[in-house]
Formats: sequence, structure tokens, C-alpha cells
Amino acid sequence: MIILGATPIGNLGDASRRLVETLERVVVVAAEDTRVTGQLLRGLGIENRPRLVALHEHNERERAAGLVELARDGDVLVLSDAGTPTVSDPGYALVEAAIAADVTVTALPGPSAVVMALSVSGLPTDRFAFEGFLPRRSRVAALAPLAADPRTLVFFESPHRVADSLRDLAQAFGSDRRAAVCRELTKLYEEVARGTLAELAERFAEGARGEIVVVVEGAPERAAADLPTAVATVLEMGAGGIRLKEAAADVAAATGLSTRDLYEAAIRAKGRS
Repeated sequence: MIILGATPIGNLGDASRRLVETLERVVVVAAEDTRVTGQLLRGLGIENRPRLVALHEHNERERAAGLVELARDGDVLVLSDAGTPTVSDPGYALVEAAIAADVTVTALPGPSAVVMALSVSGLPTDRFAFEGFLPRRSRVAALAPLAADPRTLVFFESPHRVADSLRDLAQAFGSDRRAAVCRELTKLYEEVARGTLAELAERFAEGARGEIVVVVEGAPERAAADLPTAVATVLEMGAGGIRLKEAAADVAAATGLSTRDLYEAAIRAKGRS
């Protein structure tokens, strides 16, 4: 069996009882960094000394098959340095291979920087999307498709890029969009800074230290458009020389209504006039 184990994101006290019990008995541990896992074993007072196999982004594909075969006869515990494997961490290729080979995959749930940051951000939690690490280059262009997303958005970011990323988020989403910068979660110097993207960009203009999660408010929902008024706008644009199909597409983009519905309604209204 492949077991995905969630490890503490900072505070060792967050290690689950199930994780500790599994570490005490498991024979093989596939670890993102064997040194970090060794520190975890010592920190938790684990007396068991499992075989540690390095499993990281550079060797996961080539090691997956061998680990899957080991998991046919016994448990293989998969650990990332912090949090849950496969979530912006190695593990997905191994899970994919295990499922294809009909080997059971399960997980020991636990600490999550994504969920913790979302819960303390003060932003809506009913709908959200995790977007992983912000792109290193062309951030504004990459963020443009998300600007109209009504869901709360959660990003990871490195401390030396957070200043530039906050400025680019403000440019892409608008400077008044609410956000939270969550730093060093569960650790001694935990900090949650809330404000607009412009305010946070100024606050962290010199960068920041530690592990960082950025939570951004979703775009405001557009008010339901009035179809008759929208059709009238399409007809006015048509009277001004714009083709009805083009006018319908422009009005649809501005109102969220269907281009087809607007076009057909405009044709019917024009036929009655």
C-alpha cells in the first residue's frame, strides 16, 4: 500500500497520532529530502529506523515503478518536507503509477498550509481555488485569466519574490482587491497580514522571511443583467453600423449573458419593428 503522510508545516506538535504510529512500524519511507525526514524522526522521538528512499521532482518518474512493486508486499510511506505529498510537492507520479498498477493508495491527513491560510485570512471560504506557486515570469499576463474568477485564490510564494508578486497581483486584479499574506504558519513568528493588495505590496516592499502563502479575494460577482435592456443596447449598436453578431458578442462580454441569446433576441426584436 502507498500511504501519503501529512507532516507538520512548522510545529512538530501538529503531527497526528496516526503519522507517529505509522512511522514507528513502517519499513520503507519515500522522502522528498531524507535529511529532513531524519530530523522529523528524531524530533518525534521515533525509535524505528525505516529505509529512507529519496523521492523528489528530479527522480520521481524513474523511482515510481520500484516503489510501487515494494508497495505490493508492504506499506510504503510517502513524506514531503512539510504538508501533504502531491500538493505542490512530489508524489503525484507515484500515485498515478500505483493506481495504474492496481496498488492501494491512502493518506494520513493532517496539516495543510493552504487550508490554514484560507481559514485565517478573513476572506470567503465557501469557494476557493489553489493555484500553487505564482509564475516566476510574465506574472501579470499569467494572472489575467484569473482576474474575473469569483473564488478566493490561494498561492504559494517564495520570500524573495513576494514583493514583486504582490505588485503584479495588484496590477492584474486591481489595487483594492482584499488579500492576506500568511507567513511562517504554526511557527514561532507566525504572521497574518491583511489588507488590500496595494497596502500589502507596500508593507512587503522589502520582501519577507519564511514560508509564505498569499490569499486573494475573488472578483465581485456581476449583477444579473437585464435581457431587454441588453438587447436594446445590441440594437442601438447595430443601428450605429456594427454587425449584430459583433454587437451581441460585445454586450455578452460586458454582461455575462449568452451571445447566442442576445443575437437571437435582437433578430426577433428587429423583425417586429
